[in-house]
Amino acid sequence: MSHADAPAPPVLAVTLGDPAGIGPEVAAAALRQAGALDPAPELVVVGPTGTVADGTATRFDAVGHWDGDAGQAGTLAYRAIERAARMALDGLVDGIVTGPIDKAALNAAGHAWPGHTELLAALSGVTDVSMMMCAETTLLGGPLRVVLATTHVPLAAVPGLLSADLLIRQSRIAAAALRDAWGIAAPRIALCAFNPHASDGGLFGDEEARVYAPALAALRQEGLDVDGPLPADTVFLRAAQGAFDAVIAPYHDVGMAAFKTVSFGRGANVTLGLPFVRTSPDHGTARDIAGRGQADASSMITAIGLAARLAVRQRARSVTP
Repeated sequence: MSHADAPAPPVLAVTLGDPAGIGPEVAAAALRQAGALDPAPELVVVGPTGTVADGTATRFDAVGHWDGDAGQAGTLAYRAIERAARMALDGLVDGIVTGPIDKAALNAAGHAWPGHTELLAALSGVTDVSMMMCAETTLLGGPLRVVLATTHVPLAAVPGLLSADLLIRQSRIAAAALRDAWGIAAPRIALCAFNPHASDGGLFGDEEARVYAPALAALRQEGLDVDGPLPADTVFLRAAQGAFDAVIAPYHDVGMAAFKTVSFGRGANVTLGLPFVRTSPDHGTARDIAGRGQADASSMITAIGLAARLAVRQRARSVTP
């Protein structure tokens, strides 16, 4: 293929996240290294001026100016997310990579969202989305992909939210993404149990029989390769060793604790079910070290690289007859 015939690089909008955190720093560092990624994306930075990311991007879409006032942080972060999502919905970019936000600052600015996942779903007009933590390599060698069935909710609320319908919908979304975006023809999905030892036949709760059993029956009836309910103390290890392509975790911390233990800095967050690609680094704002030169950009680089690959596959699917 000649240079003239080479496909155009994927175009990604990168939001800086909370300007008082490390988002601008890790974005600036990632921008300097993005040219070495395969594929190398074209990046559009979306965020306020007045941060360390100024001057690092060929294309900068400003949403205001950061003057160091912490009271502005939530407003500026929200504007960047909204702008990037609109760019993706309008087809101006192939996907977005979001820097970490401070949820308290976002809420203080009048935007009552528990996180990016819920906000982007609302901006996109979709209801069924999944939060997948994805690491293509871990400390155990193999990949680990964890979908959180419930996300940013109190632990006490999880039993009331966990249902067969929820597990079915999250498993369907995960299976479709693994087929379409990751190219896995027959995805193998594990359902992580809710109770210790998967309840040991009902000794420690009834969710495995009452919620998981009908979900598994329905998913298998649809032809999906789904196993479970499998105890949390073994299922993530088995997945990282290659037994499963993704694990559906019933609540936030059981999935995130396992994921970050074996892949912190190597993983990224992917929102499944949106009409565009969205990834983000697997860490928070780390305001306590912002501006000290200590921030590690590896997860932001991972998030950009993953978004670029997923965007290329999405583009290929859209032109396939």
